Amino acid sequence: MKFREFETSSGKKVLAGKNAKNNEELVAQVGKNEDVFHTAKPGSPFVNIKASRTNKKDRKEAAIFCARYSQDWRDNKSDVEVHWFKGKDIYKRKGMKLGTFGVRNFKIIRVKKEEIERFKKI
Repeated sequence: MKFREFETSSGKKVLAGKNAKNNEELVAQVGKNEDVFHTAKPGSPFVNIKASRTNKKDRKEAAIFCARYSQDWRDNKSDVEVHWFKGKDIYKRKGMKLGTFGVRNFKIIRVKKEEIERFKKI
């Protein structure tokens, strides 16, 4: 399997990178209107919902998936702040290291410790 995957409760496919190189590959295949997630702190998979239309529940589930595989969760086992943005808002400047991207606009989704603990292990 190229990326980590799971399906939202509404049946939407969600992909997550496994490392910096894999995050590069994941971001390269993101559609401009698709939802993307990354934790506020470094050391997180980029997560992409493969759908142009999503609902609040889809986005929350993808944010939990993102938080679950982050270094923030691994190191702290507490609530995790996740940034949610569209593919068109991602950019890469010359000199940015592998797996690192900039984001123009994002919204914050706070993922509670209990939500991560309840998330099924992939």
